[in-house]
Amino acid sequence: MDQFLLLAFLFLIAGVVAVPIATRLGLGSVLGYLLAGIVLGPILASLNVDVVSLQHFAEFGVVMMLFLVGLELEPKILWEMRARLLGLGGLQVGGTTALLAAGGYALGLPWTMALAVGLIFALSSTAIVVQTLNEKGLMRSDGGQASFSVLLFQDIAVIPMLALIPLLAMPELMEAAGHGAGAAHGGEAAHAADAAHGDTGHGDSGHGGGTDGHGASMSLVDGLPGWAAALVTLGAIGFVIVGGALLTRPVFRFIAGAKLRELFVATALMLVVGIALLMTLVGLSPALGTFLAGVVLANSEYRHELESDIDPFRGLLLGLFFMTVGALIDFQLLAENLFSILGITLAVIAIKALVLYGLAVLFRIEGSDRWLMTLGLAQAGEFGFVLLSFSLANSVLPDDLVSRLTMVVTLSMLLTPLLFIVYDRVIAPRFASSQTQDPDEIEEQGHIIIAGHGRFGGIVNRMLRAVGHETVVLDHSSAQLEMIRAFGYKVYFGDATRPDLLAAAGIAQAKLLAICIDEKDPATELVRYVSEAYPHVHIIARARDRNHVYDLYAAGCRDIIRETFDGGVRAGRSALEALGMHRYEAELRARDFERRDRHALAQLAAVYDPDVPIQQNEAYVQRAKELSAESEAELRGKGRTHNGRTERGWVPPTLGDVEAEEDAAEERPPATG
Repeated sequence: MDQFLLLAFLFLIAGVVAVPIATRLGLGSVLGYLLAGIVLGPILASLNVDVVSLQHFAEFGVVMMLFLVGLELEPKILWEMRARLLGLGGLQVGGTTALLAAGGYALGLPWTMALAVGLIFALSSTAIVVQTLNEKGLMRSDGGQASFSVLLFQDIAVIPMLALIPLLAMPELMEAAGHGAGAAHGGEAAHAADAAHGDTGHGDSGHGGGTDGHGASMSLVDGLPGWAAALVTLGAIGFVIVGGALLTRPVFRFIAGAKLRELFVATALMLVVGIALLMTLVGLSPALGTFLAGVVLANSEYRHELESDIDPFRGLLLGLFFMTVGALIDFQLLAENLFSILGITLAVIAIKALVLYGLAVLFRIEGSDRWLMTLGLAQAGEFGFVLLSFSLANSVLPDDLVSRLTMVVTLSMLLTPLLFIVYDRVIAPRFASSQTQDPDEIEEQGHIIIAGHGRFGGIVNRMLRAVGHETVVLDHSSAQLEMIRAFGYKVYFGDATRPDLLAAAGIAQAKLLAICIDEKDPATELVRYVSEAYPHVHIIARARDRNHVYDLYAAGCRDIIRETFDGGVRAGRSALEALGMHRYEAELRARDFERRDRHALAQLAAVYDPDVPIQQNEAYVQRAKELSAESEAELRGKGRTHNGRTERGWVPPTLGDVEAEEDAAEERPPATG
């Protein structure tokens, strides 16, 4: 118990200290966890901690992560990904395996060993890549979606790899294992592989009973003929799909009746653990099974509850996994074989990057997204540890080679956050300022130009077209435009912040420019340019937050739409109605609030200084307090004659209501804004 508490304290304090520092330095949380593990390594060694077993426990974080990813993907979306899933993912695994196997064979490895090494290094790190893409908000990008398709195919490919590797066994290694050479190590490795992936049948065949026997007793397919094992496996998959669709709703409804939050959390964990166990018993990847369950539950009303309950466990386990990767680095082995291990690591990264870049070109992944996929997936992955142990247990690879290749996997994972830093600081800025795809030739000009056609600009475009206005739409996301064009809209690829493209779109004759792009700084610069060069154009600009409003105001825009303000006002109006206020009164209060807030924005914009934090800007703080006091006094005012009505339907005010309202308005002091 004491050692358990000590270990928990050590890992927690290492993560709490290292991750915020790494994040603040722009290194990302993954590298912070890895560095924390490196620092912990000597301490854990002195305490005789079995870090390998701890790592296999922490790998369950990957299982939870894929379950959460599945919750974000409806079956329809997954079906739409099938081309990239099979084409991009399949070609990546096949092409990388072929090149790495050829390289290993050229270096003198037997073809069986070379093929096994190629299969192992073809896999990338789902844990690191998905975690980093989510942190950086890149999962929804074209490169992020392509990366996820490859990772998902790799997770599926682990299953046939586990079936193929025992067929590559070397007779001389099997003979050595039979005489006891490395038997203990092999047994431990096989048990580790079994524990992580449930591939018990292969583990036993690898060493003729070298395991402790748990594999045979914990398998539903061990000893069955091939056709029977296939039926059991398909039955398990069917049970996950049908059970997820039919059983989870009544189960969660029953649990929700207890009104105990901790019971719902326990049920969510039970669901994930149970599916992982079932997949393990039939020899499949538990991560794949839970991903499938997540997809089935993507349309469930309990989806968000499941996400919020499981996400903290996922984050903690993934952090523990990354720290164990850092702690397992054998610096003595690395020092003795520095150049060979570092050379192999860089060669693996280079070959995988070459394959990925070629596939990105083939599948028309453009710009920075191409490099995001190339650099993000160039490492080896956590499944490589399992396949290396499995290869050792099945006499496919010798012990000394497995030790070196394990170090290569670890080192490549350690370098991955650095590759993402290269992407963030070198690749992305370059593509942000220059186009990798030539802009479309704009064939027509219009009086209305819309810059950006995402979830915000799309609504503006549809409303304008619905009443007969013709628009010219510019967007620099090729993937977004392909989807829009499929629905018959006329859109052009190009960066709307470029003066030449604006001129081609007809900005000189335009009446209206709607700036709906996501990025704050480019939007502000575009407002400044158009307001100075084309003052006759009415500019409507989307603001991401209040500070962005001030920047746009200073740049010359006076028609600024905060993307969440209108929704917040509507929610406040609904809250007033729910508390008994008449709908007419609530509408007037909402309009009063909106009018005063816009007036306050104009007043505060005059004293806003972008170089001084708001809380340190004394003029801003003082004026904000004055405006807030004035607004509250005005909005409270005197009650209206129809304020006492509590009916929820819309009842227009009577003539007496209106006359009383006018009298009340005359009695109120004049508004200051």
